[in-house]
Amino acid sequence: MAIIITDECINCDACVSECPNNAIYEPDQEWSYSDETELSGMTTTPYGEEVDADAENEPISEEFYFIVPDKCTECKGFHDEPQCAAVCPVDCCVPDEDHVETEEQLLAKKVWMHGE
Repeated sequence: MAIIITDECINCDACVSECPNNAIYEPDQEWSYSDETELSGMTTTPYGEEVDADAENEPISEEFYFIVPDKCTECKGFHDEPQCAAVCPVDCCVPDEDHVETEEQLLAKKVWMHGE
């Protein structure tokens, strides 16, 4: 499953540089699938949805840092544990019960964004 940042976030930004998928954004920041990934133009997500990787999407939160669930792989293929949770000083990076995924699905998402 993806990781979510709760409303207890203190906006310290310790997590941002730790994310290998560039899935963490500042409050009120637009995001795109292509941000620091190999994606560009029209692409099909691992779940079969057509998206424009270069399109700017609305911020998920205007108050605190947020993680884009479609870009979060829980650091699978990069690290043994989610790095955002490992560095968060207030333990607000927690599993997102609304985005449960298997390890195979998370690894497929990694390959989709970064190649083999």
